[in-house]
Amino acid sequence: MTEGRKWVLFFQDTNGLLFNAIPSALGVSATKGYNVNSLAVPRKAKEAIGGITKLTHVDGRTMVINVEYNQLDPLLRATGHPDGDSNCETGYSPYPGNINQLILELGPYIEELKKTHGAISEFVNPKYTDSTKTAFKSSTRLECMMQDYPKTLPPSAKVGFTVMDTWLAYAPVKNNPEDAAKVPKGNPYHSATSGEMAIYRANSLILRKAGAQIADPVVHTFNGQEVEVWPRVTWSPRWGLTFKSVKEKVHGNSSVSQRSALVINGQNVFLEGLSLDGTLVVNAADEAEVKLTGHIQNKGWTIQHVDYKDASEKEEIRIRGFKLEKIEQLEVNYTEPGNHSLSA
Repeated sequence: MTEGRKWVLFFQDTNGLLFNAIPSALGVSATKGYNVNSLAVPRKAKEAIGGITKLTHVDGRTMVINVEYNQLDPLLRATGHPDGDSNCETGYSPYPGNINQLILELGPYIEELKKTHGAISEFVNPKYTDSTKTAFKSSTRLECMMQDYPKTLPPSAKVGFTVMDTWLAYAPVKNNPEDAAKVPKGNPYHSATSGEMAIYRANSLILRKAGAQIADPVVHTFNGQEVEVWPRVTWSPRWGLTFKSVKEKVHGNSSVSQRSALVINGQNVFLEGLSLDGTLVVNAADEAEVKLTGHIQNKGWTIQHVDYKDASEKEEIRIRGFKLEKIEQLEVNYTEPGNHSLSA
């Protein structure tokens, strides 16, 4: 706090989309004065993800807290909700899905650490091989959950949550290819394949919402997983940390074809009527202002399918299910300050 910091973010590094959600979630924390802000996404009833709830004690005390999915349905049924965890008129559960990304206000957090020394209540969570509960699937251990932190706070604490669209903020990578391939069609795979494709989808949709014409995706199957393949669009945080900053840099009638890849590394790069059909990589110093215009076409980077059983490939390629064959690209580097223009 002596450095002027007001908030601390605890995040899980398997969810690459999280960083899209941080700026707006911080704004919610500041506006609402939350001591604890849990990031959440819309959740289908009985989906295997904890739900954000408001619990009311018999004496009137209330608490906003995560309830694990395997406890939520029986808890609802035991407290006057005969349908248990069911979807409401929105098509989703009334209890948003907790994605375990927490923003804590530092002042109250430090005071709480002085009292608790960081101790969170522990519990035993056995994993059985089947419903007979006669054999363990893995070693049973004591566990504690960071989302239980609000339980230690006084009733006066402000605890809330921020719900983000799933496409923008949630695509964890936690299933291997074999397990992901067994996921029922229509449910999220949560694999290396779906996690990477989700980033391209999010970036493409952000550009589309900013005014660019982004081609619709095509469907491919990698390692038994059917996913949408959008244009491979990526950029550094310096270029677009918020939607506002992206929108300010997209002008004119810019377009990106489905087979294209666009990589932007630089703070002041502007799409000024760019028409891309291929691969473009732009590297620019912060002092350089670059305008991208005109039609750029080349053979680009093609997607090559890779089977996860192919031992000749590196493991990071095998779990991904594909690799990029970089046939042709246009790469431009602007290292000098001033105004620059790329016009093809």
